[in-house]
Amino acid sequence: MPRRFIYLFLLAILALFLASTTAQPYGGGGDRYGCNRDRKQGGYHCPQGLLAALQQGPAKSADPPAMAGEFSGKVVRVIEGDTLEVMYKGVAERVRLNGIDCPERGQAYGNHAKKFTSQRVFGKQVTVKTYGLDQGRRTKGEVILPGGMSLNHELVKAGLAWWNQKSAPHDETLKRLEEEARNKKRGLWADPTPVPPWCYRNRQEGCP
Repeated sequence: MPRRFIYLFLLAILALFLASTTAQPYGGGGDRYGCNRDRKQGGYHCPQGLLAALQQGPAKSADPPAMAGEFSGKVVRVIEGDTLEVMYKGVAERVRLNGIDCPERGQAYGNHAKKFTSQRVFGKQVTVKTYGLDQGRRTKGEVILPGGMSLNHELVKAGLAWWNQKSAPHDETLKRLEEEARNKKRGLWADPTPVPPWCYRNRQEGCP
């Protein structure tokens, strides 16, 4: 056999030997993260900052507020009588009051409802009992005021919101409060033919 072939054969064996002693689990000179183990000095070498991230494990994302059961935070914005934003883990979460429907902006008593809500919650710590998400991906909730009263109930009691039977069909408290406000002609019930906000928004069949 020519010496050249013997020489090439020995180089191939040497290369295979070196590869077997330095191979990493994921090939390519390192594992899937680009990290390499130093067999002489010990230790594990990764791109800057990566090893610390691997040791800490995956970042924990905040639970969605709608899945939290309830949470507390400061009210930072009132959009409408039944819609506000509450700080939750550093984020202003939009909350739609569950089981009620305030008059829209442009409707009679729409501004009254917003003012009523603002006076009671803006800049204050409240507790939100959550009921999932609505179609607009807002957290549905009952807002508990600092004194322990329910904002949802207070709006209906004042005649500034309707009981939304679609979202809370079995809520006997809202049913009773609306009947009481209607009988005493509070707020929007002073109008003999008030237009429900869902009719105002959608002009549904059967609406006045």
